[in-house]
Amino acid sequence: MSSAVVLGAGMMGGVMAADLSEEAGFEVAIADVHSGALEAAARGAGGRVRTIEADLSDAGELARVIEPFDVVLGALSSGIGYRTLETVIGAGKHYCDISFMPENALDFDEMAKAAGVTAIVDCGVAPGMSNLLSGYGASLLDECEEIEIYVGGLPKERRWPFEYKAGFSPSDVIEEYTRVARYVVDGEVVEFAALSEPELMDFDGIGTLESFNTDGLRSLIDTMDVPRMKEKTLRYPGHIELMRVFRETGLFSQEAIDVNGVKVRPLDVISKLMFPKWKFEKGEADITVMRVIAQGLKDGARERHIWDLHDEYDPATGWTSMGRTTALPCAIFARLVASGRVDRRGVLPPEVLGGDGALVQTMLDGLRKRGVEYGYRRGGEKKASGTGD
Repeated sequence: MSSAVVLGAGMMGGVMAADLSEEAGFEVAIADVHSGALEAAARGAGGRVRTIEADLSDAGELARVIEPFDVVLGALSSGIGYRTLETVIGAGKHYCDISFMPENALDFDEMAKAAGVTAIVDCGVAPGMSNLLSGYGASLLDECEEIEIYVGGLPKERRWPFEYKAGFSPSDVIEEYTRVARYVVDGEVVEFAALSEPELMDFDGIGTLESFNTDGLRSLIDTMDVPRMKEKTLRYPGHIELMRVFRETGLFSQEAIDVNGVKVRPLDVISKLMFPKWKFEKGEADITVMRVIAQGLKDGARERHIWDLHDEYDPATGWTSMGRTTALPCAIFARLVASGRVDRRGVLPPEVLGGDGALVQTMLDGLRKRGVEYGYRRGGEKKASGTGD
């Protein structure tokens, strides 16, 4: 029997634990500092997971928590993701992680190889499935010339004034609106302002959305030899302009200002006021939409491979779409690592595994069994979910 511990009992960690606990060959635990979150995660898994109350920001306590387990899954905030990765690798534990850390996880590649550890990082939906499909799409071509990724998590019902609610950490959303976006243009890394170059796009089942520049390529910049790559975030029309006004006003600034003799950070103020309005109500439906395009040359002819995702809240489980589409790939990867199906050592962004068509199909099949389906098109041809083999 394999054993796994999930770090973080939020909406993502709860889904990971519940999904893994359904497999007879897994003993599953979930750890968090908040007892209420642990109780909710245990209920969501039908009582099949053991809970561990612990301060995971403390490296010593983290090492103690993970020591008995074969594989570790990470669903912690980006602020402690890098330190957690280092601690897990240092403990010699295999790791599958969705932390949207600003640091470069590849810094620990040699450390992981020396420790005999497989650490699959950024293995959610985007980054995650977007990376895996980008790597696979590039492998189908003799020469991959361009990769485009468009992705967004949205409330199904649009509501004034934000036209948005956060399917993951709101602080990470704000970082998307402030961090410089890095794209690859003609083989060079070029920086663009976040929220720039808005573009209207139509998607079946949802209508018109607007896309804008965000720093979502992450490891693809280092691992993929493709001359043109970009990732843009999707929102309902109108949201971008409102966020640009907030940013330019200084409301996203982390620099303290003096207000009647009191030092305050504008980001703290707007977070206190705005984040409660970005919270999904219990049972409120959300949508995840994504498109991944890999195009280039095959046998001298131009070819495009396109994957589309349109996923919605699952009322049967109460799992949000963003929770399902982000957590389930991580849980499936954990199974593949625990079983030895993925036995490559080091820090592995999903795209470096994308050349294994059978593994990609296993992932897509696993997601489809759980109700998350990726449609595939080659050129103008529409096909069912799959790799396109």
